[in-house]
Amino acid sequence: MSERVIEGIGATPRTGVGSVVWYRPAETGAEESEEPVPESDRESEQERFEAARERAREELESERERTAERVGEEEAAVFDAHRQFLDDPQIEEEVTESIGEGAPAASAVREAFADPITQFEGMDGRMAERADDLRDVRDRLVRLLVGGERVDLAELPEGSILLAERLTPSDTAQLDPERVAGFATSTGGRTSHAAIFARSLAIPAVLGVGTDLESIDEGERIVVDGDEGIVVADPTDERVASARRDTADEVIDGRVATVDGRGIEVAANVGRAADLEGALTQGADGIGLYRTEFLFLDREEPPAEAEQYERYVEALEAFPDGRVVVRTLDIGGDKRIPYLDLPDEENPFLGERGIRRSLSSDEELFETQLRALLRAGAAEGDLAVMFPLVSTVEELDAALDRVEEVADSLEAEGLEYATPELGVMIETPGAVFMAEELASRVDFLSIGTNDLAQYVMAAARENERVADLHDPLHPPVLRAIRRSVEAAHENDAWIGMCGEMAGDPDLTELLVGLGLDELSMSAVTIPAVKANVEGIETESAGDLASRALTTATRTDVTNLLTDQ
Repeated sequence: MSERVIEGIGATPRTGVGSVVWYRPAETGAEESEEPVPESDRESEQERFEAARERAREELESERERTAERVGEEEAAVFDAHRQFLDDPQIEEEVTESIGEGAPAASAVREAFADPITQFEGMDGRMAERADDLRDVRDRLVRLLVGGERVDLAELPEGSILLAERLTPSDTAQLDPERVAGFATSTGGRTSHAAIFARSLAIPAVLGVGTDLESIDEGERIVVDGDEGIVVADPTDERVASARRDTADEVIDGRVATVDGRGIEVAANVGRAADLEGALTQGADGIGLYRTEFLFLDREEPPAEAEQYERYVEALEAFPDGRVVVRTLDIGGDKRIPYLDLPDEENPFLGERGIRRSLSSDEELFETQLRALLRAGAAEGDLAVMFPLVSTVEELDAALDRVEEVADSLEAEGLEYATPELGVMIETPGAVFMAEELASRVDFLSIGTNDLAQYVMAAARENERVADLHDPLHPPVLRAIRRSVEAAHENDAWIGMCGEMAGDPDLTELLVGLGLDELSMSAVTIPAVKANVEGIETESAGDLASRALTTATRTDVTNLLTDQ
């Protein structure tokens, strides 16, 4: 029998070989009545709905915490969006009205979610994928109302390749990379949450395969090639051997350069201690974003100076020949730490977060962290420290003053220290417009494209209803990146990028053309990005970037990249 190649959309540039396990979650798993509810019982039916919603909130909170620990804080934010859908006043009103008319609660929930799901399905691009998030919330509520059971995807047999029509964020977050060799779905695309989680967990994945996926049977041996975006049923032995060889050989150790010799540093984003090993095995040159938030989470009080010092030195020892860029504590917005008692703000992403808290409410924490960092700066290795969410020169000057004060204090105490390279994250329009002044005061700039797109486009990251605007390929975001690059280089500062955009292999040439010196990403995409860098000609990349900067719409940019 000849092999069958089914095309889809590659989500993770890795290849997996394994046995098929079909995932067809029944919406309920339990009998449910469609009979009208007597008027005398409708109040208790409404109470059942409220109880299910409260249990759904508890589940979402638990899954958010687990995802933040296993995958990362940014990925876990999707559960905040689900919480918004769960508490949507319009949906609540429609459910209540239906129950009041005699509908069973489960039926009322399905009916209330039907129109919003249909509306999102009719949209383009990322907005269409928001329908999956709504289905996730709907199915959770229905399951809780009818007593259905959850399928435990964390316990799949080792070597499984999971096939499904779709995977929700809740489903994907359960997958164990040690057990799952890959997954493929009929629906979805590169920007779906399933794709983002797959890259973070380094699981080979192909999405958007279509109904042809149904032709593959339970238990079949198949290949999922996330690099080529194909699923291969009945693979030949040569295909299987090649797939396994490709997976083993894809890591590129050492620094890479373009065809004409321009070196590009390719580093890893690290959000937990365990990520260090992944960064090393995937060939990272160093760490471009060390998120210190994970040191402060899941505990009852902040970490002491000594503990922080040990963790920073641990990262430096892991990369004795590479640079380790540590971001000072970035909380607020979607990043909350219970024991710090962060206030509720109407627009938390526009409120007291990042460097703003470090210079005000969390001054003591900031000082402790700087002491640990400056002491770690004296250890072997190349440490750099950057400040998040800087919007004004005054903020940067205040942060630099704190560094000097801490250095003076350590000097007076006779403790060994060294001031590392200092930098600023470019995440706000204010920082972009003042990039020249900021760059003249520091050693480097680092662009966080997730927040930069949020603030340039006025589209909150956690708000799924405006997700289409939250895309770094919009021309104003590209122009902000270019302006920052020029400002850095004119002031002899280097400039990197650590947002999601940096790890998209399809965008490597554009980013090299825009002038970035360093790209930092989830470890799993490092091999693909390194391979791409080695095939790029700097002049050609510059031409591509110049053309992208003259476009008027995101569609123009997308078409330009597609025609390459």
